[in-house]
Amino acid sequence: MTAPADDLADWLRLACIPGVGTQGQRALLAAFGLPGHIFAAGRGALAAVVGGQAADAVLAVPAHEDIERTLAWASEAGNRVLTLADADYPRQLFDITDPPVLLYVKGEPALLSRPGIALVGARSATAAGEANAEAFARTLAQQGLVVVSGLALGIDAAAHRGALAAGSTGAGTVAVIGTGIDRIYPARNAALAREIAAAGAVVSEFPLGTPPLQHNFPRRNRLIAGLAEGVLVVEAALGSGSLITARLATETGREVFAIPGSIHSPLSRGCHRLIRDGAKLVETAEDVVEELRGRLGWPAPVAASVKDRRSRGAAPAVPAAPPRQAALALDGERTRVLEAIGHDPVDLDTIAARCGLTVDALYAILLPLELEGRLAKLPGGRFQRIT
Repeated sequence: MTAPADDLADWLRLACIPGVGTQGQRALLAAFGLPGHIFAAGRGALAAVVGGQAADAVLAVPAHEDIERTLAWASEAGNRVLTLADADYPRQLFDITDPPVLLYVKGEPALLSRPGIALVGARSATAAGEANAEAFARTLAQQGLVVVSGLALGIDAAAHRGALAAGSTGAGTVAVIGTGIDRIYPARNAALAREIAAAGAVVSEFPLGTPPLQHNFPRRNRLIAGLAEGVLVVEAALGSGSLITARLATETGREVFAIPGSIHSPLSRGCHRLIRDGAKLVETAEDVVEELRGRLGWPAPVAASVKDRRSRGAAPAVPAAPPRQAALALDGERTRVLEAIGHDPVDLDTIAARCGLTVDALYAILLPLELEGRLAKLPGGRFQRIT
């Protein structure tokens, strides 16, 4: 149920009071009820809750043009402003320490309340990391989990692409952004954001027009963790913001998963640290689903159509084999080349020496494997096996 325009205007006025913050906003709501009651209260009553200076700010004349602009935005098709009192406000956000009073949503707000899995990781991801993120996201979406991420470059964007690739058989994807809902950062992900809004949801807690301020991005990570049943870190260096998301997930009782990588890669060290600290090591998307199945109350997979199971609120049946993980009929030479590559990045000459092939013959084998997603070509002429 959407708040009437007058009520929404009061909510917007509450959210833009300078110096109060979300904790002060919730304290006022707890003391007085709906925002309209807050603005009808006297200064003394307000000061008893938030102090004199904040009480004066509450009673000051608001910037009507900002409220009117947001009301106009909310009246457009596909746009919503969810309040704490809205039936569509995701209840799982009440588990986090600082739930926002308002959420600005472009797309389908119901996705925010469905079972989700957050996929996060490095912005400067490797080709293998992005391929893993895309493959895991596609499979997890097909198995009934909304893929939640942050619309950043690298792992985030790959996760959104993978969930979108699941199409009508997938549960969808949610992008939590660190700017106003009308400002997409980075700009090169604007087209991806439009795809997500059309088939999923883009969400922000920040007012319209909020620019990409550095301190807002770690803040939005608590929403990424809070909207999901668990967080999967695909690829991350030590000190990565993804580790903040993982910590926030642990603090709110969510599961944390990590994909291990090469011991030689700096972008694997964050995942390895998480695993040492108790995160669950995963090698397949099914590892994630099996761990979350009991938490979600999902039964073991049974033969049923995705449409029928989704209508009952249950997880779609596990696909027999997602495209990227489907078994490929490899001949002897291709199998030998994959075994020669191993699981660490390796240069062309080393592969040729290991499998006893000429460079020309090796190229004829590597290219089809790369196109099929079995390996990735890395900077410096090196190759890494993906599956």
